[in-house]
Amino acid sequence: MKHLLVIYLLFLGLNAQAQAELSATDIIHKVIEHSGGDVWHHPESLTLEGYSVFFPKGTQDSKVVAESHKMWRQFAPTSEAAHLANGKVRIDIFSKGQRMFQMSFDGENAYNHEGVMPGGAANPQWRNAFGFGVIRYALNPGFTLHRLPDDTVDGLPCYMIRVVDPSQGETMFGIDEESFAPRMVAFQTDRGWHHRTYSEFVVDEKTGWRQPRLVKLFYNGVKANEVHWTSFTVNSSLSEKLFVLPDDVAEQ
Repeated sequence: MKHLLVIYLLFLGLNAQAQAELSATDIIHKVIEHSGGDVWHHPESLTLEGYSVFFPKGTQDSKVVAESHKMWRQFAPTSEAAHLANGKVRIDIFSKGQRMFQMSFDGENAYNHEGVMPGGAANPQWRNAFGFGVIRYALNPGFTLHRLPDDTVDGLPCYMIRVVDPSQGETMFGIDEESFAPRMVAFQTDRGWHHRTYSEFVVDEKTGWRQPRLVKLFYNGVKANEVHWTSFTVNSSLSEKLFVLPDDVAEQ
């Protein structure tokens, strides 16, 4: 019995040593490997559909359910700034048939349901929305990576990584120590310190793409909303017109 205990303690010690020896670059490589490989690292497009719950006043009694929450994403091959819009993106959110939020970016202009918005890629709403995708570019030239002290996310042990992009923007990630799933992203915004948690992961059988079905968004520690993705499609063909608003969308 004592021998088994010694072996077990030795295993724990070796495992802890191996974890400590992982560099931030090693961890990012493992994130890519476990998330779907090249299809996740260099995707063409992603379509997400589901529903969301908002707390616009930061209180439980302000809760609003949006029965339709959709996002279309066409990815850019490179990124120089983590919190500027890149590629193409569109987000439609409807509650009880009424538009709650609708915004898009066609690679040059930002739009809402009324048309072109000022700021383009640097529109403040994009600064709040963009951040997670920088992990896909983190191994590119001009980016630097730092391994921060290990911590937990939703009670799960995580490696903490800081990604600094070429514009010197900083983004922090929490990476699950066992599955290497990104469970958290955090960065500073005009609304304050923003972090998101990711959970309920599923894997696409055709591509190996790993997708979180639940995303929770917080500002200064208070939950602002959560998104429940019920379906997703990887690398489908998306029309260029999809990213130009207004269009004929009336209800979802």
